[in-house]
Amino acid sequence: MNKFTESNAWKGTVRGTKKVLKWTVFLIVVTGLIFVYFQYFYTYSEGYRSGLLQKFSHKGTIFKTYEGEIILSSISSTKDVALASEKFFFTLVNKDLIRSFDTLQGENVSVHYKQKNSPLFFRGDSEYLVDSIKLTR
Repeated sequence: MNKFTESNAWKGTVRGTKKVLKWTVFLIVVTGLIFVYFQYFYTYSEGYRSGLLQKFSHKGTIFKTYEGEIILSSISSTKDVALASEKFFFTLVNKDLIRSFDTLQGENVSVHYKQKNSPLFFRGDSEYLVDSIKLTR
């Protein structure tokens, strides 16, 4: 009878350990999925930026993406020269707009962007993803 009790106790312990291990693995997977979602797919901010479209290029070693930069000016001395400026780096999401970006280089434009928390290697170098552009005068 003693062996029977020890065997049942051992089976109960193994069952309990398996249950705890399954729940631990489940929680790790769910936590990992939530982290990946918020880090790479969640939209942190969304808005518009306006400035001079300085650069637009197709680059990448394995994953080719369309990258650009806009000079955001806060003070300008003449119509074409910006005194106090910063650069806004972005990745183009909407591939139908490639021709528009190519023809608007050197022009003042306004773009709509979505900011992600981190860039993905296949989605571009920037956390700012641009999906529309319009010419500003």
